[in-house]
Amino acid sequence: MLAFSTQCTARLCHQCQRDTEFYCNTCKIDLCLRCKEKHVINLDTGHHDVVIYREKYENLTKQETCEKHPNSICEMYCLSCEIPVCVRCEEHRKTTSPSGLFQHAEHKLLDIRAVYKTSRSQTRGIIQRIRSETLLNIFFILEEMKADVKLIDRKILSSHSEMLTRAQGLKNQTATVMYEVKIRKESFIRRLPQQKLKMVRCLVIIEEYEYRFEQLTSRPVELLFFLKKTPVPKTDAICNCTLLSTIEEINMEDLKMSLSEIPVKETKKRQLTKRRLSKIMSSPVYNKTVTVPAASGVYHISCLTSGRVWISDWKSNNIILTNITGAMLFHLTDSVQNSFANLSYGVHTVNVSGELIYIDSKFNIRKLSAENIEMPVLIEEIKPWKPYCVFSSPLNGDLLVGILNTQTYKGKVTRYSNQGKLKQTIPCSNNSTELYRGPSYITENKNGDIAVSDVGAVVVTDREGRYRFSYRGHPTQKRLTPRGICTDALSHILICDEYTSLVHMIDKDGNFLSHSILTQQLDIIAPYCLSYDEKSHFLWIGSLKHNRVSVYKCKDTQLSD
Repeated sequence: MLAFSTQCTARLCHQCQRDTEFYCNTCKIDLCLRCKEKHVINLDTGHHDVVIYREKYENLTKQETCEKHPNSICEMYCLSCEIPVCVRCEEHRKTTSPSGLFQHAEHKLLDIRAVYKTSRSQTRGIIQRIRSETLLNIFFILEEMKADVKLIDRKILSSHSEMLTRAQGLKNQTATVMYEVKIRKESFIRRLPQQKLKMVRCLVIIEEYEYRFEQLTSRPVELLFFLKKTPVPKTDAICNCTLLSTIEEINMEDLKMSLSEIPVKETKKRQLTKRRLSKIMSSPVYNKTVTVPAASGVYHISCLTSGRVWISDWKSNNIILTNITGAMLFHLTDSVQNSFANLSYGVHTVNVSGELIYIDSKFNIRKLSAENIEMPVLIEEIKPWKPYCVFSSPLNGDLLVGILNTQTYKGKVTRYSNQGKLKQTIPCSNNSTELYRGPSYITENKNGDIAVSDVGAVVVTDREGRYRFSYRGHPTQKRLTPRGICTDALSHILICDEYTSLVHMIDKDGNFLSHSILTQQLDIIAPYCLSYDEKSHFLWIGSLKHNRVSVYKCKDTQLSD
């Protein structure tokens, strides 16, 4: 019989040559379990998309059978019962509904692959938050615990020694008191007969006096002479009897202090005592460039997660969901078209629930769920006003909308609740002059200030709508053409300036800080839009000139006591 041999190649870890168990979609490298743990807690790579190796191919290769019908494959998922089902499950029998869902009575069915992808995406978001925040905090807490373990040993020894000293002092004090009590007791017993004799003599004198006094009550003259010659007997011998007492010898307050001065604290949940400080780097550190083949130019960016962003395409006006690899995961074609002086605007935003809020082609504001399901109109167009930019506040969930009157070409900012109810309107400044001429991009700072990219300036008001300042560029430049705008973790305002092709950085009070961002990088030409990711602390920057989005790290994290 002929013997055949087959060679197979094993995937090895990119860093240590162990067996591969995980794959990083961001770095495109294989990782073992040990290197994966280091990869996800590192400050520079903690936001990366690390998956089990078999999920690298983004498909379901294994078909699983139904628990009730082992011969049938689970192809659907019942939303009402929250279980996978097959076509033979009678209580979930499907009939097609107008909305595209399968339903029977109150049961609604979806394709199991779509539910799987949605659930996996949501779970990855939770895992990402755990990696970027929870694991990092745990790491810092563990470092504190190591120092506490060493410190507690010294404190326990010190407390034990102090307790022994106090206990010995209390023992000595007790012995002294007991000895003094014993001495006083013996002395008291010796004095008792003498005091008794004095008391008897005193009682005899009092009785004799009382008897004479009673005998003379009927003879006033003799009684007066008797009282004059015979004084009232003294009772000092009775009242001055010595009492056996130890109260003065024992100071109860000192005794309480001796027993209670050693504190015993209640057990509490450990908190992170060291502060994580953030500081803007002297110059942003280039991370990577993401090429999006489905786009021709980028005029707006909204961060969804650390590895996924929504971008607006310049030519098609589609809103595209892409990841760190540039792949198109989803796209919308119902976006507002470029109009009014051929300008582009901040037409979409992402709320804290991961839902996309955007301006559609009819100038209505709509919402797309986290599962990419279109929802009813949230805010309808109010003619002649048209919305051109929108921002979802991470502070309270409100929607800030920049609108323009197409007849007078005057603008204003409106605030809506997350349910689409009007709450506030900001039409003019303190001197009753028009505040906005054409709001194109809008954002909110950490202190509640509202910053708007307007014609020739960035206009900032406080949360109540009171005018604060306008930024018109560095004093040495002739004019400012602001486009995309965002804020970072330190309340700095970042502005894309089309006139200088630079990103300006100003503080929350409008003071110029820097315009040197990106001057030494060649992969981004004429930055037009930007978005700051609070989780990974990356700055995403896009341009109308090409379909590349550049990612820069502009914040560093460190510990401080």
